[in-house]
Amino acid sequence: MYKTIVVHVDDSAAMASRLQAAAQLASLHDAHLVGAAATGTSWSSYALLVGSMAVAPVDEFDAMCVEARKSLRHFAESARRLGVESIEERMTEDEHRRSLLMQSRYADLVVTSLDTGARDMVRGLPQYVALHGARPLLAVPPAYAGKPITERIVAGWDGSLQAIRALQAALPLLVRARSVQLALINPDRESGLHGDEPGADMALYLARHGVPVEVVLEKTQAAPGQALADMAHDAGAGLIVSGAFGHSRYRELVLGGVTRYLLERSPLPVLLAH
Repeated sequence: MYKTIVVHVDDSAAMASRLQAAAQLASLHDAHLVGAAATGTSWSSYALLVGSMAVAPVDEFDAMCVEARKSLRHFAESARRLGVESIEERMTEDEHRRSLLMQSRYADLVVTSLDTGARDMVRGLPQYVALHGARPLLAVPPAYAGKPITERIVAGWDGSLQAIRALQAALPLLVRARSVQLALINPDRESGLHGDEPGADMALYLARHGVPVEVVLEKTQAAPGQALADMAHDAGAGLIVSGAFGHSRYRELVLGGVTRYLLERSPLPVLLAH
């Protein structure tokens, strides 16, 4: 079960959808929900940056702290309206990515938005946490409107260590689902990782945990990330589960890959683990 969930808090337009998903899971697991906000920089870094400028660094930095605390108050009020009983506000004077990575150490799950490129969001945040963090990441599309996350789930399986970690991290959700599709996309290309019957061994492992799983083999010319998203859409799923950065970071971020596609364009919440 997830007993501590950390959600990234800011004043962006995507905050509402992110909180809605986090609150749904917190209520489902009777979890403690931590709102983590940051100033965006530390006092020492900010003072060094503006020390030679004609501004009052203390006043400017204090304003950043005020805005972060304001966002946290709004988070707490909204979380209570959504029915979350155990809530905590945390504000750190640091860069957003480092701050959230630190808070994630003491949680079972971290919740951010997708990296859509919106100007009011922290660019690269979900990628950074997924790659460097020790906990699974739930990335939520800005358009998410509260659809049940755990009723139907599509989980990508390619035999990689990252996919194993993602499935393990998602078990508290998988066991609650009405149906889980274990999706193998062009498994013949990774035949050495699947055995004689692709997906069978992992499906049996999940079934022993009580997961209502079926294996779905998909042969397609589409990119794996798009294929996985399309399968989830067709299944009416509320969640995609996938390993993160199974290939080199260069290949994923520069040349493109499953992780990059899902973190930028997934039509529904996606749970990732590296």
